[in-house]
Amino acid sequence: MILVNEEPLNWHEGMTVRDVLRARNYRFPMLVIHVNDTLVQKKDYDTATIPDGAVVKVIHLISGG
Repeated sequence: MILVNEEPLNWHEGMTVRDVLRARNYRFPMLVIHVNDTLVQKKDYDTATIPDGAVVKVIHLISGG
């Protein structure tokens, strides 16, 4: 089990950041992702694995003028 924005999500071996985004249906193009307080770069979403028990924070960046 992991926490994504304080909500539980079932974990599986080899789970990546991209898997979490799909599971939670995050589609916004401008996201900041932290796994256990470590920033994950967008280029690493498909390869960065998430350990069991991790705390994942997904932050939507909003811009405007």
